[in-house]
Amino acid sequence: MRIPATLTATLAMLIAGTAPAVASSNPVLGTWVNPKHTLAVQTAACEAGGLCGAIVRADEQALADARDAGVPQLIGLQLLQDYHPAHGGVWSGRVYVPDMGRSFSSRIEQVSPDALKISGCLVGGFLCKSQVWRRLK
Repeated sequence: MRIPATLTATLAMLIAGTAPAVASSNPVLGTWVNPKHTLAVQTAACEAGGLCGAIVRADEQALADARDAGVPQLIGLQLLQDYHPAHGGVWSGRVYVPDMGRSFSSRIEQVSPDALKISGCLVGGFLCKSQVWRRLK
């Protein structure tokens, strides 16, 4: 059975039209700032699905630290990479630390409507560090 081109186009538009509605209902979407207010990250759906976050603002010291670590362009860099829901409102993925030039396993937990606890671990859940990022309004 051949599907008419107009039906295919209509279905594609309907599917594309529902994606933003689903994404916008996710409470971890938004712009978040780190505790020192040196970086701001915009979270959004990744191209391949899941949740990602790109740096949208950085102060001069963060820019200099990144350059010293071999990261010439900090703005637009994917800091939060490929997070997927794990359990009980926790997301698992990878966090990139620009001044170290490395990615680490990570978890995001929404601790309030305006706060995310972002944790990164070096090896197998050991040697972890957490920060609470606040929603930028």
